[in-house]
Amino acid sequence: MRTASEPNGRQHPTRVSAADVARAVGVSPATVSYVMNGRSGVSEETRAQVLETAEQLGHTSTARASRLRSHQSRVIGLVLTDIANPFYTEIAAGTIDAARARGYEVFLTHTQEDPTTLRSIVDAMIARHVDGVVFTVLHPDDGDVVRSLRSARIPLIQVSRRIERIDADFVGIDDRAAAAEMMEHIVGHGYQDIVTIVGPRTSSASAAREEGFTRTAEAHGIRSIASHRISTYLSEQGGYSAVEELLARKALPRAIVCGSDAIALGAISALRAHSIAVPNDVAVTGFDGLFPGASSLVELTTVNQPRREMAEQALDLLTRRIDGAGGSYQSVLRAHQLRIGTTCGCPRQGSEAIV
Repeated sequence: MRTASEPNGRQHPTRVSAADVARAVGVSPATVSYVMNGRSGVSEETRAQVLETAEQLGHTSTARASRLRSHQSRVIGLVLTDIANPFYTEIAAGTIDAARARGYEVFLTHTQEDPTTLRSIVDAMIARHVDGVVFTVLHPDDGDVVRSLRSARIPLIQVSRRIERIDADFVGIDDRAAAAEMMEHIVGHGYQDIVTIVGPRTSSASAAREEGFTRTAEAHGIRSIASHRISTYLSEQGGYSAVEELLARKALPRAIVCGSDAIALGAISALRAHSIAVPNDVAVTGFDGLFPGASSLVELTTVNQPRREMAEQALDLLTRRIDGAGGSYQSVLRAHQLRIGTTCGCPRQGSEAIV
């Protein structure tokens, strides 16, 4: 560390700034900041030069990050609900791309909502010394796996769903507000007989969506009863089975509002298998925005989630934690959009409308 002389001849340390490091390397202070925070956009050669120079000059923040990185595996765990669900497929792709841009590889796995599988996965990740973990699967009773990671000093971040009571970063959308917007649109068509089909209620996202659907319907005088609210597995098969259940009970409604696009596609498949037209006989909506643009197969009315942006933001927050510079825990809500297709009963407009 550099020193400066005092009048009595003693030496005292002078704080080395990012600008000092930038001048010594011949790069901008922004480049030094990117390196310190483990962000992309800097070549590996420049990154190495900045870290080496920072160590030599005694830039404490960067030196600390360098020491932390020297003990890292450069692997991040990603625990998904079900890789077969296109929502999680895109989260995975976005996470892997963002991780590699920061010099990390990804240990990818899924639980299919099984708590025993989650426990064994987390144990394996701890044994392999991953640097951090991204979760899309946590339920309220999964606190023990979080405590295990805390004990191992491995940071985590929650994406899409969360355990409210734990101290951890979160990236998602306002599921309750998005669901309310969708139900407002459906009620606007004049539908009164409406069934909602969501994923497991132990998922904070599914529970919030069901609450948004139900409260909005009730605000319009549409009575919500248990038989009109179904919870199923987050998959096409889950949606298909839910509609088969409605048909068996002879309780097919005028509109089915789904908590995910995968569920909606399964519902539409079941209806078509019974020669029930969508939307003329039964309107159907989804949630997630998995199928951008008009599709020749289905023009699904849904809620767009910025999945890749969510993954990128999650990796940014997580790598800051890994580098010891995370600060206070953050809850980041990204913007969603209602995308109007034809499955709700709206006319085809050449392409789907974003509102």
